[in-house]
Amino acid sequence: MTDTRVFELRTYEAVPGKIDALVARIGDHAATLFEKHGMENIGFWVQTDDEGKRTDTLTYIVAHDSRDAAAQSWKAFWEDPEWQAIRANGEQVTAGATSVFIEATDYSKIR
Repeated sequence: MTDTRVFELRTYEAVPGKIDALVARIGDHAATLFEKHGMENIGFWVQTDDEGKRTDTLTYIVAHDSRDAAAQSWKAFWEDPEWQAIRANGEQVTAGATSVFIEATDYSKIR
């Protein structure tokens, strides 16, 4: 069976020195809310430097049933009262973010 999901690669730059707080916010709150709103968590990674120390970059992949489903899921996530409260009561931990949709190749194990 062919996997027809679409994958979204998101990269977040933490405010300098706030990578642990960003990782905690995603792990303690956002990842559960992603699933609640129809996204499938594929994986989460923190970049490391040559000495193995965490940099200020968090990357993750979520899957959606379609691009339309992605738009609906993100809208519901941003409007979720729980997420709004977390953002309102928490410190600023994100300095910037990018999002791109990626397609698995025929030889990807995720298919």
